[in-house]
Amino acid sequence: MGKVDPKVDEAIETLNMKDGTTRRRLLAGTGLVSATAAASALLTACGSSSSAASAAAGSNPFPSVPKWQFWFVNHVTTNSFFVPTQYGFADAATLLGLPTPKWTGSANSVAAQMTAQIDAAVSAKAAGIATTLIDSTSFTTPVANAMNAGIPVLSYNADGDVSSSGVPDIGCNRLCYVGQALYTSGQQLGERIKSVVTTPGDVVIFIATPGQANIQPRYDGAASVLTPAGYTVSEIATGAATNVEEGNMVAYLLGHKSTLKGAFAVDGGSSSFLAPALAKAGITGLPNGGFDTEPLTLSNISAGTTDFTIYQDPYLQGFLPTVYLYLYNISGGTIVPPDTDTGLSFITKSNLAEYNLDSRYQGSTTAEKYLPRPSGAIQNPIATTST
Repeated sequence: MGKVDPKVDEAIETLNMKDGTTRRRLLAGTGLVSATAAASALLTACGSSSSAASAAAGSNPFPSVPKWQFWFVNHVTTNSFFVPTQYGFADAATLLGLPTPKWTGSANSVAAQMTAQIDAAVSAKAAGIATTLIDSTSFTTPVANAMNAGIPVLSYNADGDVSSSGVPDIGCNRLCYVGQALYTSGQQLGERIKSVVTTPGDVVIFIATPGQANIQPRYDGAASVLTPAGYTVSEIATGAATNVEEGNMVAYLLGHKSTLKGAFAVDGGSSSFLAPALAKAGITGLPNGGFDTEPLTLSNISAGTTDFTIYQDPYLQGFLPTVYLYLYNISGGTIVPPDTDTGLSFITKSNLAEYNLDSRYQGSTTAEKYLPRPSGAIQNPIATTST
């Protein structure tokens, strides 16, 4: 066989041709007007096709980077609330071509177990750490050690203590916070309680772990609204483990059923058990509501046994920290992640449908689904802040 034209050889190599008819014709120069011209045309067409396919698939526009391993250190690693958070960071990592972040910490809000995992991440030379700051003292040194080692740290879901009057005490030099404005959300809970319990009286607010910075500010915010208005507010612990929360709630309700005017909660687990606990205590029609979108909570709202829940978007609390750590690393530390409020939306029976679909965003399925937006106008109140 004679010498192969360079353009023909390029086409064969680029297109990875096997011993098919087109390959033989290109090599032999037979059956085609010009093997060289045909090869050029094939390369052009396939290049255009490849570019179009790449664009259609939404390929990553960033340059190649190391396989950065991020760590998420959590305070209740087995809690169902954080299932969407784990889907969020997995989806962001896939989008960016990174390994799925590590998920570690404590199952029962033990700060020492969490800080040990932050230290482990530093020893492993993690590319970034996202952690829940459930108090203002335990994380000062571990976070500083990570930052001093050149490892960016940000917080999500909880950002240190907040005083009963709403003054933050973060306690460490993390880069930013991604999560709900917790004290503000508690104040909004208080206002909603006033609207459903119109005559001041005894109300209970259940809380999984009193004193911890991911939920205590909510109780304090609610109390700051209710107490001056003449309500008597009781803060009742239910426990960090979801398998004990309902029983603890039932016990309290049985002892106070004759005086209570409302029952509420500031964490996802306690909120989901409000309606079942009230039923087991033989209480019907008592105003109740809480936080988050556990499937049981949504079912209770659908059944009319829970009045409302407050949404803080746990999916974003996994997705955004992953993106922020990636951008901080890829920009040489010049894109510093911003504090981000992941939202405060009330879900009631009137707007439940859009939140009650199976999706990774609510943690109710592993399937990757496109959920079309509801048709019609987008309802949103007039904006009140730029921060």
